[in-house]
Amino acid sequence: MSELKDLFLLDPEFTFLNHGSFGATPRPVFNTYQQWQRELENQPVSFIQQRLPALLKQSRHALGDFLGVSGEDINFTANPTQAVNMVIKSLDFGPGDKVLTTNIEYGACDNCLDFYADKKGYSVVRQPVTIPAPTADSMLDEIWAGVTPNTKMIFISHITSGTAMRLPAEELCKRARAAGIMTFIDGAHAPAHIELDLSSFEPDFYTGACHKWLCAPKGSAFLYARPDRQPLIEPLIVGWGYGPTPNPDFGSDFLNYGSWLGTNDLSSFLTVPAAIEFQKEHDWDTVRSGCTELLGDTLARIRKLTGEADMYPAVPPPPQLGIAKLPAGTEAKALKDFLFERNIEIPITGHQDQVFIRVSVQGYNTQADYDHLLEALEEWFAR
Repeated sequence: MSELKDLFLLDPEFTFLNHGSFGATPRPVFNTYQQWQRELENQPVSFIQQRLPALLKQSRHALGDFLGVSGEDINFTANPTQAVNMVIKSLDFGPGDKVLTTNIEYGACDNCLDFYADKKGYSVVRQPVTIPAPTADSMLDEIWAGVTPNTKMIFISHITSGTAMRLPAEELCKRARAAGIMTFIDGAHAPAHIELDLSSFEPDFYTGACHKWLCAPKGSAFLYARPDRQPLIEPLIVGWGYGPTPNPDFGSDFLNYGSWLGTNDLSSFLTVPAAIEFQKEHDWDTVRSGCTELLGDTLARIRKLTGEADMYPAVPPPPQLGIAKLPAGTEAKALKDFLFERNIEIPITGHQDQVFIRVSVQGYNTQADYDHLLEALEEWFAR
């Protein structure tokens, strides 16, 4: 994978092992991004008023083909957090209703659920999930145990951020649909990371980041909504897409509400097809396979150093993201600072009383990167 390192814009003085946080964009994709920005600045009015609707449609349909759904059912958003807010704000939940989620969700999404629960009067139920999972089916059973007759929606991550666990989103959506319960999947870490065909399990709502594992520019994400759920969605920002004369070029109200928000730079959305094409050109299935092997080897080396248990005894980690448990009493900030002083960028996360180091492996990473990490960890624990 060393040949890919020069195709990214990352500081060569740093060992960057934190792709999972904000991603990184390859030079050819970033060049396309800047090309769109130059075209916008060259003719701002005609670009926004005349060309943009068709360009956004092309980009949506390229992403739809990648995700296995129609581009007419996808709305671009700046990030998954925006998509979550758009949906949660719109849904008519009230006193007595319950939204079921887990106790390992992303903090911004937790905040959104709580904010609107306080305003609308519904309850958020955070079902505990055992980490590590004792069996392959246990997470599904644990989450489903929180369902009651008042459960209106289930909201879970596809891949959790802090704990790097793949939750059973596909099976949960199918079970929830049979029970008449709405589903919303936070797939921030899923596109281009795991095989993803939304048509195969039909969540009611699904959001994902294009700037993470797909390597598109920052500010590119999406919200998918099943066609029968789209009328539920209201605009998060009321702009030209709302009212008696929405732009017919965007088609549905669902697309108008998210596409016509006023003057902004949507070049990152238009660059998504280039990111998809980049990974095709570089045989990303093979790249990802190499990442998976390197991830497994690195996690095993960290376990050997710390003596801590495997966090994936029954359910394997996602292909390019995993955690290793650190000894009790590890000071997370002190360790992160120690590693950063040695030019290593990697997150130290936690859950309850457990502390983890979260390892990302992307195509630009090499064995030498993780050798550097292990040398630094050996130095830390020797102290």
